[in-house]
Amino acid sequence: MSGLPVVVGVDGSSSALAAVAWAARECALHDAPLRLVHAYTLPTRGYPEVISSARELRSAMYDQGRMWLSQAVAVARSEAPDVTVEYDLRMEHPTPVLLAESSRAREVVVGSHGLGGFTGALVGSTAVALSQHGECPVVVVRGNEHQGPVVVGVDLSPESDPAIGFAFEEAAAMDVPLVAAMAHVDEQSSLLNTRMSGWLEKYPDVAVEQMVVGERPIPLLLELGERAGLVVVGSRGRGGFAGMLLGSTSQALIYHAPCPLAVVRPA
Repeated sequence: MSGLPVVVGVDGSSSALAAVAWAARECALHDAPLRLVHAYTLPTRGYPEVISSARELRSAMYDQGRMWLSQAVAVARSEAPDVTVEYDLRMEHPTPVLLAESSRAREVVVGSHGLGGFTGALVGSTAVALSQHGECPVVVVRGNEHQGPVVVGVDLSPESDPAIGFAFEEAAAMDVPLVAAMAHVDEQSSLLNTRMSGWLEKYPDVAVEQMVVGERPIPLLLELGERAGLVVVGSRGRGGFAGMLLGSTSQALIYHAPCPLAVVRPA
């Protein structure tokens, strides 16, 4: 097993453990190592008064982090016994830790909500920071997990190529169909097949359904996500799905996507 790891943010929540399980299976599919990371900062309130000093608080949070990482390792080994697992515990703010990890990861995986740290920080500024500045795909594990197609939102800009490529790679590894969906864009709507032709040649064994729908992107993706194993979108582009990750739509997907969501930004 070699190559870049799949990195998971761990915070002790059930959501984070679901992310660990998803990532372990992902590692098994791609023969990649798994890296579990917990980062924390010292809180100013919320801990018992009996913890009276900064040293005691650091020790308590360190022990808590080790316990959460041990739980995560157990989940990972249960899901994928042959996957190499490493872990790291840091006293740093989660956002810069995740961004740094993204520079040397295959993908970064987080839960959709949690007890704080990675998954709690994802809702809001960290999600935007990762989608705009992360150096690898970011997967938010949420909603129902089931065997279903990979859905990718397509527009006609080159910036959406990384998202399309990631979606094809995932569909091939999972051995599931790919649904390539494009919101209706007037005269451009007939060009979806041309946009996809090179990818169809590269992945001839992936069954592909192409959809051009006169519907707004968010409702369409939410509907398709109900039967999907993974939804993939780009972080920017010219209209359609790839452009929608900027601003409020990214948060709508993070809060409401009915299945795991991958955000893939241009290199």
